[in-house]
Amino acid sequence: MPNPADQQRAVDRVAEASHRLNEAVRRATEAGYSVELVRTSRHHDGAGNWGDQIVPTVRPGTR
Repeated sequence: MPNPADQQRAVDRVAEASHRLNEAVRRATEAGYSVELVRTSRHHDGAGNWGDQIVPTVRPGTR
């Protein structure tokens, strides 16, 4: 079993990265861009756990 502290750090890292990504998306849209997050792959650990990996597609808006 993974260490509970290691698991919490992993969750905290994902939460912090998501917060930064959401802020960047907000700023980009306010600057006149359209942003789409596209799943590019799914990572599997071999033990039944998985996570989606994404890439942003950014293009000028219609302003």
